[in-house]
Amino acid sequence: MIMDLKKLEEKYAVPSRELLEDVKQIEGDIMLLGIAGKMGVSMGKLLVDALRAVGKDNKVYGVSRFSDPKAKAQVEESGVIAIACDLLNDAELFNLPEVPNVIYLAGHKFGTVGNEDFTWAMNTYLPGRVSEKFKNSKIVAFSSGNILPFVKLNQGGVDESGTPEPIGEYAQSCLGRERIFQYFSKKNQTPVLIYRLNYAVDFRYGVIMEIGKSVLQGNPIDLRTENVNVIWQGDANEIAIRSLLHCESPAKILNVTGPETLSTKWVAEEFAKLLGKPATYAYEAEGTALLNNASECHRIFGYPKVTIREIIELTAQWLQEGGEEFGKPTHFQERGGQF
Repeated sequence: MIMDLKKLEEKYAVPSRELLEDVKQIEGDIMLLGIAGKMGVSMGKLLVDALRAVGKDNKVYGVSRFSDPKAKAQVEESGVIAIACDLLNDAELFNLPEVPNVIYLAGHKFGTVGNEDFTWAMNTYLPGRVSEKFKNSKIVAFSSGNILPFVKLNQGGVDESGTPEPIGEYAQSCLGRERIFQYFSKKNQTPVLIYRLNYAVDFRYGVIMEIGKSVLQGNPIDLRTENVNVIWQGDANEIAIRSLLHCESPAKILNVTGPETLSTKWVAEEFAKLLGKPATYAYEAEGTALLNNASECHRIFGYPKVTIREIIELTAQWLQEGGEEFGKPTHFQERGGQF
């Protein structure tokens, strides 16, 4: 392949000056719970690289069941201390090391239908157990823009003051996760930041890659949800780490995404130009979308550094050259909450 994965990661996963300045202020060890998902492995590496670059020796732990040995090997290669743990097992959870800083990435989305009880256990019950275990820590807790209502495009995205209207059991359980972290933040005076994300993208997965792949393969693109928000995974990782300095009690809610309200059709047409193939479409736009107003995030952390045009161009080249994919579709077109 012309595009070398390691060189790409070196270019797009180098800690920024802002991240380096902030990790200097992070006191104590850091634990990433649920590190083996789409973002966790790269986040752990970024954090280790940033700490090393500023001469700090904070330990970084990565916790997961590690059902895939490859994921554990990747975690360990980056300098993260991997701990195999079933977080739903109280004995294993409460045996984890005490750390001052926790980034909570654990959750369950795809396969919710038919497995609703496990989804609620992971997304709503487990946050309460984690909150008790790490009541003396700062916690950045990942949540989802799926809890927000569909809004008309001329309204703009929903900010942190908006009233949640989750559709389907996955989104309902995510709201449950937020409420549980909020409850224990008040009860135990635990500083928490609820990191409400949609959608992180990388050249190997996410909304942008899925649209580009559809254009490349000649598959029609569903236009019912014609607009989306996205943010480059590396920028999202940096914001998650830097958020450890912004945890509060009561919990602070922070919407995290890019600044644009993107047209799905515009993204497809950009891919059509780059790939030399026509974009085709299915269905009519329904005039509403799950849109996230992240202006507070941009005020605190600045705008994301990787632009949407860079993301599209990089993804188009990666797809043309047959690059690997994570194989985890977003189902961003889903409007009925069925995951």
